Amino acid sequence: MRADRVFAYGATAGLIGDLLLGDPRRGHPVAAFGRAAGAVEQALWRDHRGWGALHTAVCAGGTVAAAALLARGVRRSPALSAALTAGTTWTVLGGTSLAREARTIGAALTAGDVTAARARLPHLCGRDPQSLDERGIARAVVESVAENTSDAVVGALVWGTLAGVPGLAGFRAVNTLDAMVGHKSPRYRRFGWASARLDDVVGWPGARLTAGLAVLAGGDPVRAVRAWRADAHRHPSPNAGPVEAAFAGALGVRLGGTLAYGGRVEHRPVLHGEGRPVEAADIERAVRLSRRVSVLALGAGLAGRLLWRRVVRTDREGK
Repeated sequence: MRADRVFAYGATAGLIGDLLLGDPRRGHPVAAFGRAAGAVEQALWRDHRGWGALHTAVCAGGTVAAAALLARGVRRSPALSAALTAGTTWTVLGGTSLAREARTIGAALTAGDVTAARARLPHLCGRDPQSLDERGIARAVVESVAENTSDAVVGALVWGTLAGVPGLAGFRAVNTLDAMVGHKSPRYRRFGWASARLDDVVGWPGARLTAGLAVLAGGDPVRAVRAWRADAHRHPSPNAGPVEAAFAGALGVRLGGTLAYGGRVEHRPVLHGEGRPVEAADIERAVRLSRRVSVLALGAGLAGRLLWRRVVRTDREGK
């Protein structure tokens, strides 16, 4: 069986596993990676970019190397290769957990229980919930759904398409490191610089694909493209900007504005200023858009892989 088919079967099974089951209940490999990365951090931490780069290289590079060895060890067996791809895909994707948390908060807001929604928001994002009203919480959820559609699903599928199991595992390792040390706190401003920059690099293709698919899968492609082109570059994140702007246009809502992280207030530019304020009902619309984008991303990745294989084969035959 050709490697392309093995990957297609495995990645499809892994995405279905995430859609049906969500994250593994116990012994999640990403949690194990987080503990290992934390131990490496304790040994290497210095208030210096070079030591942070070493930490990133050890953790992310070690993950890619381990995944490559596993893939190499089972490559002679199509069944084992497909199973490894399926298991890795299921492990690194987080679309169902994202949707579940978003819907839990949306249900609390719909029921008028803002207190419960505030208590649940930290499970989804790092905003300070106490300063947010109902619309502020809904906006935070929609923005998180948009950004994490790229980070938790599409980006991983892109790198899986490009590099198989090592690509899947490596993307999740880099994304997890960024969440752990990539923020601009006094402890991690220098040490986490390498992880943050590497996350920007590996997240670039997935963010653009997510934005493009949101345009196609949303209700108003023209409006989504207009918001993407007009506002994406104004966002402080080079990858969250296109995704959130495209989602804002596709949903017809206004994202961005003032927010607070860890006691620090940020005044971000408004995305799709022509849109209306986000409401609780828009959370479900954002989740459904995220689901459509995720499925389309797998299809686009598999089609791209097949097309590349045909191009290479044609080039070889021409020679």
